[in-house]
Amino acid sequence: MSGTTRLIDKTPTRRAEVSRRSFLARSGGAAALVISGSALINPAEAWGVELQAIKPGTMKTLIQMARDIYPHDHLPDRYYAAAVKGYDAAVAEDEALGALIEEGVTTLNGMAQGEFGVTYAEVGWESDRVSLLRQIDKGPFFQKIRSDLVVSIYNNQEVWPLFGYEGESASKGGYINHGFDDIDWL
Repeated sequence: MSGTTRLIDKTPTRRAEVSRRSFLARSGGAAALVISGSALINPAEAWGVELQAIKPGTMKTLIQMARDIYPHDHLPDRYYAAAVKGYDAAVAEDEALGALIEEGVTTLNGMAQGEFGVTYAEVGWESDRVSLLRQIDKGPFFQKIRSDLVVSIYNNQEVWPLFGYEGESASKGGYINHGFDDIDWL
């Protein structure tokens, strides 16, 4: 470094203070899922799932998997958590289902570790996670999760307004009398 002069500023700098609220506001998405004992907590969205039979790490993977199989950017993670929460009770009663889920998650995490050096839920790019899912999409684990998610995500009445679906119409006289000609953009 001959001929160059480096200036060193010795003025004391003020540390940026980060409050709990600003930290939570800045950290979002599946990366913010925190494992605490037998619970999975998302402080950014203010929800948590207490688990009895499934490990929190397994639930974290199932939530990310649900988001990757049926991606809707406008749906918060809590709806995906609600969609896979039923597995906790089901696994408590069905050892075969528990084995299928644990083996499937272990396989998926092993593939992610081998290719990206992190677990499936920690893989940063959706396209990379989807490429891992494509490698197992013919297997019983993937097929079980995918087929159950169709019902557990889209049959949740709390999600319907987010998709613009007003619900069934039979109790309101059918679509002819309710919503058939609601289109105002034609």
